[in-house]
Amino acid sequence: MKHVSMTAEEKIFNIAFEEAGTKYTGWVNPSEKLNKDGLPASFHVVLNDTSFGYVSHNNGEWTVDEDRPAGLTEKVGKAIERKYAV
Repeated sequence: MKHVSMTAEEKIFNIAFEEAGTKYTGWVNPSEKLNKDGLPASFHVVLNDTSFGYVSHNNGEWTVDEDRPAGLTEKVGKAIERKYAV
C-alpha cells in the first residue's frame, strides 16, 4: 500500500460539546510531530472562533499552554480522544 501524505487542511477536524451550559464548536489542527504512541504531540484548538491554545496529553492528563479552566481543557481532550479512538 502506498503511503499518502495529507495536507494540513485534510488533518483538521471539527469538535463540538457542551460544558457548564455553554455550547462549544470549533476545530482542531494536529501537529506534524508525533508522540511515542504515534499520535500528534499537540493540537492547536479553536473554540467558538477564539484560539483556545495548544493542547497536549502528558502523564495521563490533558494540558493547554493558555490559562483555561481545567474542566474545559478536559472536555477538549475528550473530544480529541473520540477522533483517535481505535
